[in-house]
Amino acid sequence: MDINNQIVVVTGGANGIGRALCEKFAAAGARVAVVDLDMDSATRVAAEIDGIALAADVGVEADIQSLVKATEEQLGPIDIFVSNAGVSYSDAPGWMAASAANEHWMSSWNINVMAHVFAARAVVPSMIKRGGGYLVNVASGASLLCQIGDAAYSTTKTAAVGFAESLAITHGDHNIKVSVVCPLYVATAMTEGGRGVSGQDRVMTADEAADAVFAGMEAETFMILPHAELATYAERKNADYDRWLKGMRRMRQGLLEQHPDYAYKV
Repeated sequence: MDINNQIVVVTGGANGIGRALCEKFAAAGARVAVVDLDMDSATRVAAEIDGIALAADVGVEADIQSLVKATEEQLGPIDIFVSNAGVSYSDAPGWMAASAANEHWMSSWNINVMAHVFAARAVVPSMIKRGGGYLVNVASGASLLCQIGDAAYSTTKTAAVGFAESLAITHGDHNIKVSVVCPLYVATAMTEGGRGVSGQDRVMTADEAADAVFAGMEAETFMILPHAELATYAERKNADYDRWLKGMRRMRQGLLEQHPDYAYKV
């Protein structure tokens, strides 16, 4: 697809994959709205790419509506909406699958899932009227596998893929393109250099992940997998769920041995 002169919104655009995407969209000739809670960083990125900076909590629908209105007033109708902002906590302090605080579960749900819903609700009707548009929802490799030690993250990122599927099925005939991005480990503040699901997976740079997103968008691919090995892992999981669960338990035990405080203590 031709990015030149497109109006693009990127949430979580001040850092990591979001920042890399903002830079690449701008380099391709797009006008970009850099959206983030960190307004200072968003302003710096926007200044570097001749875009605009907008502050928003994407887990709040009114904020999504406001950023869409501001973008349309300052740049024009939105052609591409990249719903990239996300949060991750952990199962601490109890390290049971349901031990994370309710506020962490609700924050994960609002930002990792409902932000996509709010964005679609705000932009899809006008995209349909104009003849089409593109939604890019950033999920995670955890949505196809699992993030050991963060049940809320795994659960909500899985739900994000389900919603993206619904968008693609419902609005494909309206010429609304949909891609969902499922990276494994990318070097961002969220991962802090963590290892991938096999313990050996390469930590990808944000620029490499953004390149994969661009390639997927060019091909109008629904499921964008920056780490190609994720497809193999998912196939193995689906082929034998019980075997996969046993393997994940072994991996969790390895983490316990490396980090003794990462355990539920009766």
